[in-house]
Amino acid sequence: MAEKRASSRRYVNKTRRPGESIQARPASAPRGRVTPKATSTTGGRYTAPIPKEYKVSPIWVPIAMGSLLAIGMLVIVLNYIGLLPAAPNNWYLLGGLGLITAGFIVATRWR
Repeated sequence: MAEKRASSRRYVNKTRRPGESIQARPASAPRGRVTPKATSTTGGRYTAPIPKEYKVSPIWVPIAMGSLLAIGMLVIVLNYIGLLPAAPNNWYLLGGLGLITAGFIVATRWR
């Protein structure tokens, strides 16, 4: 018959400091991930300071973003419908894609 092997799992206290002993998991503790309570408030990790001021974009930033995206989409659609002069033309398609790209670039500046 096959022998049962002892479980190779062991409890590792990840909040222990150098010099402290490793404690085994008590039998009454739940299985799975056990989160021991930290004894200090900082835990030895760096915490970034909370910003005191929030950056706010001027009102023209979201307006410019929406306008560039909408105009670029409109140019592409009107090109395929054939309502622009000399349509369909690849230059209209390139211009519409350029306007959409400019809209995405402005969107990265929105705070």
